[in-house]
Amino acid sequence: MKVCITSKGPGLDSEMDPRFGRCQYFLFVDLETLGCEAVENPNIGAAGGAGIQSAQLVANKGVEALITGQVGPNAFTTLQAAGIKILTGASGKVREVLDKYQKGQISSSAQGPTVRAHFGMGRGRGMGVGFQPPAPSPATPDPPGEELKALKKQSQELREQLDKITERLEKLDTKK
Repeated sequence: MKVCITSKGPGLDSEMDPRFGRCQYFLFVDLETLGCEAVENPNIGAAGGAGIQSAQLVANKGVEALITGQVGPNAFTTLQAAGIKILTGASGKVREVLDKYQKGQISSSAQGPTVRAHFGMGRGRGMGVGFQPPAPSPATPDPPGEELKALKKQSQELREQLDKITERLEKLDTKK
């Protein structure tokens, strides 16, 4: 049986990422061999549709179950349509969560979404009034290389957003 677990890092000793659509990694684990394929989430910085795109990625890997912290309504619907069992509320190290799952200690399936739409966008992408960058979590710091990579990616996304805003402002100014 193959399961997917959302993770903050690429290995079984990583902490789980509580978000689904915008998690850092998807770990695809064969429960018989504990073989693990880590896939960096290409949807982490998506402007929209991260839940649906992430759910499609997971479904395309042929998993039977997803173990995560939270799942939004669009991802829930997509995963459910693919016949994937959705287990939410899990936390801790990936290896420990897998062990609990195999022992039947994590078995309650989500009956619906556990968060509202756009829940996972709090990583500096929703730039509304009062925007503040997220504080680093002292309990589970990312390795410096991963943090640097994530910050560079976030910086690029912000530059692109700013370019689009500037372009739109220029268009509106010329219409005056």
